[in-house]
Order: sequence, then structure tokens, then C-alpha cells
Amino acid sequence: MHPAVPSQPLPALVLNVQHSAGLRRWIWRHPILAETDNRLALALAQKMDISELAARILAGRGISAETVETYLQPRLRDALPNPSTLKDMDATALRLAAAVKTGETVGILGDYDVDGACGTALLSSTLTALGCTVLTHIPDRLAEGYGPNIPALDAMLNKGATLLVCVDCGTAAIEILDHFEGRADRIVLDHHKPDGVRLPKGLVVNPNRLDCESGLGHLCATAVAFLTVIALQRTLRQQGWFDTHPAPDPLALLDLTALATICDVMPLRGLNRALVAQGLKVMNRRQRIGLAALANVAGVKANASAMSCGFALGPRINAGGRIAKAGQGLQLLLSQSEHEAQAIAEELDAVNKKRQTVESHILDTAMELAQKQMDAGHAVIFLHDSNWHSGVVGIVAGRLKERFNRPALVGALQDGVVKGSARSVTGLDIGAAIIHAHQSGLLLTGGGHAMAAGFSVKEENCAALHAQLDEDLKAALELPPQDDLLLDGVITVKGATPTLAKQIALLAPFGPGNEEPLLAIRDVRCVKADRIGQDGNTLRVILQDADGYSRIKGLVFRVGDKHFTDLLEDRNRPLLHVAGQLRLETWQERENLTFFIFDAARA
Repeated sequence: MHPAVPSQPLPALVLNVQHSAGLRRWIWRHPILAETDNRLALALAQKMDISELAARILAGRGISAETVETYLQPRLRDALPNPSTLKDMDATALRLAAAVKTGETVGILGDYDVDGACGTALLSSTLTALGCTVLTHIPDRLAEGYGPNIPALDAMLNKGATLLVCVDCGTAAIEILDHFEGRADRIVLDHHKPDGVRLPKGLVVNPNRLDCESGLGHLCATAVAFLTVIALQRTLRQQGWFDTHPAPDPLALLDLTALATICDVMPLRGLNRALVAQGLKVMNRRQRIGLAALANVAGVKANASAMSCGFALGPRINAGGRIAKAGQGLQLLLSQSEHEAQAIAEELDAVNKKRQTVESHILDTAMELAQKQMDAGHAVIFLHDSNWHSGVVGIVAGRLKERFNRPALVGALQDGVVKGSARSVTGLDIGAAIIHAHQSGLLLTGGGHAMAAGFSVKEENCAALHAQLDEDLKAALELPPQDDLLLDGVITVKGATPTLAKQIALLAPFGPGNEEPLLAIRDVRCVKADRIGQDGNTLRVILQDADGYSRIKGLVFRVGDKHFTDLLEDRNRPLLHVAGQLRLETWQERENLTFFIFDAARA
């Protein structure tokens, strides 16, 4: 196996920062940003009446004067593909249409994360509205594990299901799904990479199956389910069903599609960008009772954004599947009662707080152990412990990946088996490495995609697994302690204006493939720094320009993880460059300009 080689670093430094206090090099995100003469940016600035800096950011992302309006206002009608380009989609639509026309009982089993819950809710609500009886099941992470299992599917058959659908899982469950051959038809709506060419019998709609030529491998499972609903309703319309029956509005499902796309960290380009942009509009109408209740409990007062989905709504929906009742998130999304939705939302909020406590107890130990593995020369971090909760190991792996800029695997040991999650850095495909380990016989189960994967391994094979991962992903040894900080512009404190923040916000929704612009504010002094929050893990600062005339408020989250915190808290107030994101936020009808700091360097 040959792992991907990290992309070559760009040579142009920003503000000559070769080694920041955060152990990072500051470079331009796109070479075009370093150019002094950029006629495309000037044309964009004139056409859109925006600042040259905002125009340069657009130009750096390959946006032209001809495409800028479509980019800033993505429309689903321009981006939506023909669902038939997906392998098995037409046959799936026909089978689901037959279920609708005969009022079949359909059993839907979804994964226990946000994507699984949203995809299950989307399909369940659609089929219910079309007259089917729908049974749903979200497996318990600890008791049942990932994906479909025979007892759960048997239970749905015993309740009358004649069609079984797996959402966000099932591609790898060949033996389990084939067990039901002749007893029920099976459909898989998934996006995880298969382990080879063999698939379960039945219908498998998965843009990442090796024989699918749709080019839609960047979609999450909920987006696949959304396209399935589009294909289903097209088929029913062609068959004349809607001549005598009401047709549900598929656009009302975009809130679920957007939430899943964001929380499953899909690239926000093309179709995904349009799905999220339009889905956030649907979400902000607050017509889905469960999401509205969750937003209130989570403190999302203003319009939902990709950030509030990823950091407020998503973790709470996930919390049930991690350490409590796996089906709570789905129950919330399907709720038709404000009283029930409020109760579930409050319970998920409480469970999320418990999840944070469990996570923090593991994290300190994991950081120390990971540092020892780094010092020992491992390319990959691999940790496991019998006292760790399997519901949070993926989050811990993600934190280790961020802290050390290395692929990280974290597992919980129980009964001689380590079950865990893996997270990787850009350019190193952890999913391919896990699949290789599975094919090599080192894993009991394993699969995933480039940035994240899941696995289970016998304890006695852990050392061999670590050795193989070190070899497969040895390119990680060439990575710096922290990844390069990719910047989009340099401004002064005086130039950090509400107008600029509003122009940057036009580029939203932000996420992988359309990262929120990072700016450097040059030549500032931190004249005030206070630890705030219950645990004192947030730093609030006041940044002042060298002349002492202009100021801006700044925030640093999770300061305990940041190498540059001491520099901001230095009472000598050295002259600094700081890098971060400029946002204009509304609180109690007042606009607040804040700079969210990612790094700092001596000027």
C-alpha cells in the first residue's frame, strides 16, 4: 500500500512567520493571494462592490467574475444532479415506489451518528407521508456496535417489515444482510468505502462503490437519501401516483441534509455547498419542532450557521448515540410534539455535558501517552485503555490529531477486543490504511474514509497493527509539529471593520473545501487578557495597534491546548502578529466584532 504524500508546502511566507508561538509556519492559502498585481480581484471588487481584500479571497478560491454570483448565492436547481447517475438508484426508486403503492411496512436502520439519524429521519418522514408504515432502529454503540445486526433486523421483520433499508451503514455488512435473502428485500443508502468489489445482495446506492461513476463520492449518506427521495417522487409522478395523492415537498428535508453534511465534515463545494446554503434557510424557518427545541436549548439564538450546526446542534444529537440512548437524536428529529421535543432536547443537552466530562477525564491521560509515542518516533498515534468509554474515543482521536498533527487512533478495550475510531490529517488516507489492515487479517472489522475510520482489533494484534500503520502512513514523519496555517489576507486593527466581516460572511457556508478565511492582524499588543468561562479555558483579550489608537476584542478557545497562550498573556506586551477569523456576531440586537485567534507570533 502506498499512502498519499502530503502536498508540497507553498514557499511564500506571510509576515515572514517561519515558526510562530503555536509552532506553525504562516503561508498563503493560494499563491494568487501573494501576488501584488491581481486584475481578477480588482474586477471582482468592482462588479460586487466589495473590498479588494474580500475580492482577493474570492479570486484565490478560483471564483471568476462570471461565476461569482452563482458562488455567493448557490441554487439547488443549478447544482442538483440526475439521481439516476448513482448506481442502483433507478431500481431503488422503483422498489420504494412499489412499497408506497402497496402501503408496505418498511424497516429503516441508521447509524448512531448525526448522518445516520438525519438520513433515517429524512427517509422515514417521507415514506410515512406517502402512506407506508415505518419502523426505525438506531443500534446501541456499546451493545450492538456499528451497522446492522441480525437481532435488530429480525425484530423489524417480526413487526411486519417486508423491506429493510440501511442508512449510513450496510455496505460492509455482507453476511448480515445476505442472511435475510428470501425473507425481505434490502436497500443500502451509504457513502462509506467498501472493502473491495463485493457488496451485499440487493440494492446498494453508494457513490463510493467501485463501480459507481456518478462522481458524487463527496456526499454524506443523508444527501444520498435526499437524492433517493427525489428519484422516488419522480418515479411516483411518472406512474401517476400524485394524480390522486398529495406530494410531499422534498425541499423541506434540506435542513436535515445540511445538518448531516456539515456534521459529517463533507467538502462544501458544488452540490454540497448548495445543499447546505439552502438547507440553512430551511432550518432557520424553525419548522422542524425537534431542531427548533434543540437550538433553543443549545443557545442558538440567531440564524443557524455551519458553525452552530457543527459545534452546538450536532454534538447534542450525537451525544445520545455516544453515551446514552442511541435513538434519542432520531426521536427528536421526528417529534411532532413541542412538549416531547423540549424534553428530549433538554435530556440531550444534559447528556452532552456528561459526554464532555467523560471526554475531559480521558483527554489528559491520552495527551501524555501520545507525547510518549511521538517521542518514540511513531508516525501514527494509537492508544487504547480498558477504562475509556467507546462513545468518546473518536472525539479524543480528533483532539490528538489536532494537537500533534498526526493520524490518531483511540480505542476502548473490553473482553480482549479494542473498538475505536481513527482521525487523520489532510493528505493521509486513514480509511485506506484501515481497509489494508483489515485485508491483512489484523482487524476484526474496519472501514471509513480519508479523514475518519472505525475499527475493532484483538488486543494481541494491537502492536502489529500499530507497526503496519506506522509503515503505511510513514509520510506523517515528515510533517511538522503543527500543520501550516493557511492565510487569506493581512490587515491592521483599523482595517478590521464590521464591513469587512460582513463581506467575508458572504462566502459562507464555511467548511472543508470552503474554509472560513483566516486573516493576520499585524503589529498589535495584547493590552488585556482574562481567563473566562467555568473552567477558565477561554481567553478574552484586547488587541491594540502599535500606535495605541485602535482596538479590537479577541477570543481564544481551549487555551490549555494552545502553545501561544503565554505570548498573549505576557505582561511585557510584546509587539505581535495574530492570526484568526474576523466575525460580526449579533447578541441581543447588538453587533459585536470579534477576532477569534488561532495563532500568534512575535512581530
